[in-house]
Amino acid sequence: MISFIDALLNPAFPFIRNALFAGLLSSVLFGVLGAMVTVRRIASLAGAISHAVLGGIGMALYLALPPIAGALLFAVISALIIGAVSLTAKQREDTVINAIWAIGMSVGVLFMAKTRGYTDPSSYLFGNILLISNRDLLLMGILDVLVLFLAWRFYPQLKACSFDEEFARVRGVPTRGIFLGLLIVTAAAIVLLQTFVGIVMVIAMLTLPAGTAGYFARSLGGMMLIGCIVAALFSVGGLILGWSFDLPVGAMVVILAGGVFLAAAAARVIRGKG
Repeated sequence: MISFIDALLNPAFPFIRNALFAGLLSSVLFGVLGAMVTVRRIASLAGAISHAVLGGIGMALYLALPPIAGALLFAVISALIIGAVSLTAKQREDTVINAIWAIGMSVGVLFMAKTRGYTDPSSYLFGNILLISNRDLLLMGILDVLVLFLAWRFYPQLKACSFDEEFARVRGVPTRGIFLGLLIVTAAAIVLLQTFVGIVMVIAMLTLPAGTAGYFARSLGGMMLIGCIVAALFSVGGLILGWSFDLPVGAMVVILAGGVFLAAAAARVIRGKG
């Protein structure tokens, strides 16, 4: 097999360059949003949104619409429902999250089963970074700029809501609006990122790089920055390993991220005992 560097420089393999750019662009979303998801402990909410996306994809395919349109619709609706329940009926949050998770995936499978021709759900569940298009890169770039701007503009509010939400509310910070906004932006990111590592694995990359960064960062901003760097290393490393050993790139990215996270956790435990 041709080496990764040769393939990257070969004009006949533009999809390799697109995959590399996608990994770097997505690392910004994984790092910044992942830090917020991890610190606010809403990984289960993001997981439900990511799985509900399959329902929108299935509906769009059945209606012969762009899959991204249906995915975005279902993602935003799911985010609003989960956010509203989380804010008004905390005791029922787990039930609603599980319901949206299961219903979204089931609806997607049913629509795909009725779609003309064969539609394989696994292609959306596990993704394929080697199929990233120029349009996907453009959308990722736009979302990166938006997320970075929002993180910079509202950093004090985000920090306050993350570490002491009750105090932030007393000080006049619109905690509910920030929470719903975070869920909606995360939903949009999930729609794009599912093309990279797939619906099933996107939640892992929203938590593992940030979790690894958490062992070294001393502030939310530091966690975001280190998370972006770590996510980029995982993405590029997974792409190289996947290409070199002819393995699914998305799976390799997550395995690499998980291995480093567990190693960092083990090192911290050993250091603590010592």
